[in-house]
Amino acid sequence: MTGPLARLRGLFTPPPALGLRLIDRFAGPLDAALRLLFEDPSAGRLVADRHGRVVRASALLQRMVGAALDLAPGTPVQLLFAEADRDAAWSEIAAILHGPAGPGAARPLTAQLVGDADMPVTASVTCSPLIGLGAAPDGVLLSVHDVSMQSRLEAQLAQSQRLQAAGQLAGGVAHDFNNLLTAIVGGADAIAAHHGLDDETLEDIEVIRASAQRGAALVRHLLAFGRQQTFQPRVLALNAVVSELAAVLRRLLGNRVRLEVSLEQPGQLVRVDPTALDQVLVNLAVNARDAMPEGGTLTLHTGKLTLHRPLPRGAETIPPGSYVMVEVQDTGAGIPAEALPHIFEPFFTTRRDAGGTGLGLSTVHGIVRQCDGFLAVESAPGQGTRMRVYLPAWQGDAPAEEATDMPGRPAAPVAARGPNGAVQPSLPFLDPPKPPRGAVLLVDDEDVVRRIAERALVRQGWRVLAAATAEAALELLGTDLPVTLAVVVTDLVMPGMDGAELVQAVRARLGSPKLPAVLVSGYAAEELRDRIATVPGCGNMRFLAKPYDLKELAAALAEIVE
Repeated sequence: MTGPLARLRGLFTPPPALGLRLIDRFAGPLDAALRLLFEDPSAGRLVADRHGRVVRASALLQRMVGAALDLAPGTPVQLLFAEADRDAAWSEIAAILHGPAGPGAARPLTAQLVGDADMPVTASVTCSPLIGLGAAPDGVLLSVHDVSMQSRLEAQLAQSQRLQAAGQLAGGVAHDFNNLLTAIVGGADAIAAHHGLDDETLEDIEVIRASAQRGAALVRHLLAFGRQQTFQPRVLALNAVVSELAAVLRRLLGNRVRLEVSLEQPGQLVRVDPTALDQVLVNLAVNARDAMPEGGTLTLHTGKLTLHRPLPRGAETIPPGSYVMVEVQDTGAGIPAEALPHIFEPFFTTRRDAGGTGLGLSTVHGIVRQCDGFLAVESAPGQGTRMRVYLPAWQGDAPAEEATDMPGRPAAPVAARGPNGAVQPSLPFLDPPKPPRGAVLLVDDEDVVRRIAERALVRQGWRVLAAATAEAALELLGTDLPVTLAVVVTDLVMPGMDGAELVQAVRARLGSPKLPAVLVSGYAAEELRDRIATVPGCGNMRFLAKPYDLKELAAALAEIVE
């Protein structure tokens, strides 16, 4: 007797005579059943003896582990599993081998198989006892199902749900917080508009404005990891972007960190928001610098990647396609294994004592995903960290109006200074009041924001009709207006009728379908821009994100009215 039946007889060592007679009696049917079992394409199979040694493994299971393990007879079955899951898996199998042999003894487990680290196989394994004539099993049968894709999809879904919840929270926080910041910035600007202020007071005003701007940056971080940031993508030459940024990073990294740049030629084009790409690379570089307190080497490397099949990277899977890659590698302390799965989670940080907020990498992750890209990390304690950003390669020609070798970042405004060197805020409201212009319908449900904006607009020469709601604004229009209504400035999201609906109602009531309008909001700008784009006559509308300062409000009005 040869084949699978003979190997099954090896389970019984020493073989009980009665057991062998039973096997011989049913040799034909049993041999056919075993062949079907081991040729089943839906699951890999493995039979192990009572000592946990492989008796037979199916060809499918051998393909699952590849060259990492030869499932020849006599191989310890625990080697089938990746090192991290090996002990737990063996304890389940041993519990069957040393437990009672009876119905209901099968035990399920989920573990990662030994194999390619870049393409790990997560398996659902059912361990069933092989029942002989004794009280204990004579061996164990493993049925192994590859659930890698299911596990990755579940992880991606869980991550997506966390980000969605964070994004919803961020949107609500952004609205309320940006209203407060608008009031703070507007109040500071209004104070600065008074003549005769001493230099110390002007410096205090600038501190208030700068602190409010820091708060606005924090809100943008919240919106970024919630994937609600506003982007203006352009076609860029990636190598040129990295080269230009390297000059800035050398000053940022300090003398202890050596920066090396390796650019693959020919360079690739990518269509992204240049400011967002800068934010990603600067965040990753600063993280790398902080991981090397005693100094080290930071390497920026660019390249390209063409995938013909999905590529798992952590909890995400990169779909087939053409990508450009930016790699940020450091020689720092590395990331502990227990922290690695959590580094992109909002507010997770291993440096809280050093002032870490846990928003840096979560912001980077949100920006990259909003750009339809992917972020992968490789790290081990004492071996540094490698972060790779994969972005879709731009396949077409670079449009003349977008293509650029340099992102063209705007220069930072230079603040004027008073006679004693104090910072002098650059505001249009320090100039004398402008001559009368026309009427502005100003609608905002935040009283402080509305009052500050009204005073600023009056100083600019506008006649202001102010209201707290859209309904109240329409009542004002029912009276005889002493001047012609030139523009509507309204909050977009309000109780009752929203700002876009108000603009439509005002245009209809005045018979002016192209009446200019400025819509402001503290909610995520990208979503609101999409809403504005659906409104008839949207060409005569402008969106102004909160927090805005009074200079920005004046500029928006000048752009759309004059």
